[in-house]
Amino acid sequence: MKKIIGTLLIALIGAVSPNCYSESEVESLSPELRVLLKQEMLAIQEGMKNIVPAFASGDLEEVSDIAGKINRSLILKQKITNAQKHELHEKLSKEFILKDQQFHKYAGMLEHVSKEGHTELVGFYYSKLLGSCIGCHSEHARHRFPIFANESVKKEHHH
Repeated sequence: MKKIIGTLLIALIGAVSPNCYSESEVESLSPELRVLLKQEMLAIQEGMKNIVPAFASGDLEEVSDIAGKINRSLILKQKITNAQKHELHEKLSKEFILKDQQFHKYAGMLEHVSKEGHTELVGFYYSKLLGSCIGCHSEHARHRFPIFANESVKKEHHH
């Protein structure tokens, strides 16, 4: 179990960052929105790190609480102006917004299954959540995580 947790933490530290968003998309946003996005990513990072020890110790109530906070950190649900909401939809790609929505859906599922005490599903949805982080970074943050750019080159050579 310790090995699994260690592996998850290493993957998490490498995968989660305040810079998930495509550099060009973020650079086009107003400074106020960039600050909100960075705050959201930092909150998600903290939550993802805290879920591992809570789950490992069997504290599913804590897992549910953290997952709920991650789910509700959705930038589009924060108290921002209508103009800022419009800016987000205008400047962030539809693909990015769909990935973000999927991430929050998994966080909601993790909140639900941990609240209901479904231990086997807690691990499953945590894995899906972490996969969402990696999926976003591999498509929208290769400048921040060059390993993902290298991985896509390797895959192309195998075909």
